Amino acid sequence: MTVEVKVPALPESVVDATILDWHRKVGHGVSRDDNLVDLETDKVVLEVPAPVDGILTQVLFHQGDTVETGEVLAIIDETATASTVASAVVENASAQQSTATEKQRTAGNSILTPAVRRLVRELDLDPQKIPGSGKNGRILKADVMSYLDQQEPDETEQELEALRSDEANTQQQGERLQQRVPMTRLRARVAERLLEAQQNAAILTTFNEVDLQQIMALRSNYKEKFEKAHDVRLGFMSFFIRACVEALKKFPAVNASVDGNDIIYHGYFDIGIAVGSPRGLVVPVLRDADQSSFAQLEKRIREYGQKALDGTISYEDLSGGTFTISNGGVYGSMLSTPILNPPQSAILGMHNIQQRPVVVDGEIVIRPMMYLALSYDHRIIDGREAVQFLLSIKESLEDPAAMLLQL
Repeated sequence: MTVEVKVPALPESVVDATILDWHRKVGHGVSRDDNLVDLETDKVVLEVPAPVDGILTQVLFHQGDTVETGEVLAIIDETATASTVASAVVENASAQQSTATEKQRTAGNSILTPAVRRLVRELDLDPQKIPGSGKNGRILKADVMSYLDQQEPDETEQELEALRSDEANTQQQGERLQQRVPMTRLRARVAERLLEAQQNAAILTTFNEVDLQQIMALRSNYKEKFEKAHDVRLGFMSFFIRACVEALKKFPAVNASVDGNDIIYHGYFDIGIAVGSPRGLVVPVLRDADQSSFAQLEKRIREYGQKALDGTISYEDLSGGTFTISNGGVYGSMLSTPILNPPQSAILGMHNIQQRPVVVDGEIVIRPMMYLALSYDHRIIDGREAVQFLLSIKESLEDPAAMLLQL
């Protein structure tokens, strides 16, 4: 019995996905829930598991292809034997070759990407002679390289050199190099959203500084007991999240968002934490942060950090959010103007902690100081509210006992 492996339902507002990487090849045995293929969307990377045990007998799309919800990615045979596997491998390869040839014969240059079309023109090649291995017989750069490799070396040496140079997307001018690489879908989406924020909101930024002496003393006194009791380190972020929640309660407009001509005031506190990952910036959301203990917040932050490194953050982890915190201090930033995370109306920027001389009670003392930055949408948040909101965060952090006692 054969079973189809289909593209799962994509997240809302996501139209399609790109085949990122296959983890199994045709002829390989698979077990139920094995990850077969990764699909990259403009939000997250989705894993597609095997629905049954069996043999992967056919792969219908390949790395770089674009797919939509419900399309069949592959075929698994639950009752395959060694002979049927070998036959399936041959048939799959033959079917792909036949399809590519037929598509090439009927479609001509219409299935060439702009880059490949430019290559075949520059190298004076006949695309109808080049078998395409992409979706619907589309000719890829690799297909052109394979075609040239099959020609006589003395006839194609210059073409091969030009192609390999282009394939690497690297141009050399003397000792100066430059490399052109496409954006990942995630980075392209982040760029789109950041540009959207700048174009559609009236963004201003206000600054303050906070003395973290009391929090550092509190962490020093209780970090070992805290870690022993909760199996997680006591960091700074949980204090900042709690301080932001208390300030958001006082200034509901900062926790609101704009929808057309309406203002949506959120009666909950879902705090996004900006996290760097190998694929770019992601902002997982700590839902109902006001109802979580310090230990729960720290565990969720640690979990999201690991997911970001592993590339396993789900769409559900990233959706929603009413306010965001970005910590540029972990990279050494002293001061910045963070940009809004639409449709949110404000974002807090944390920065590097430095020992600096400050005046306390008329005396110059050395204290661990951090600059804070609040970017906000001036359409619904007045300057007075923004300044007082940031001041509220400062006061909570400088007197954590009062914050914990909700005084």
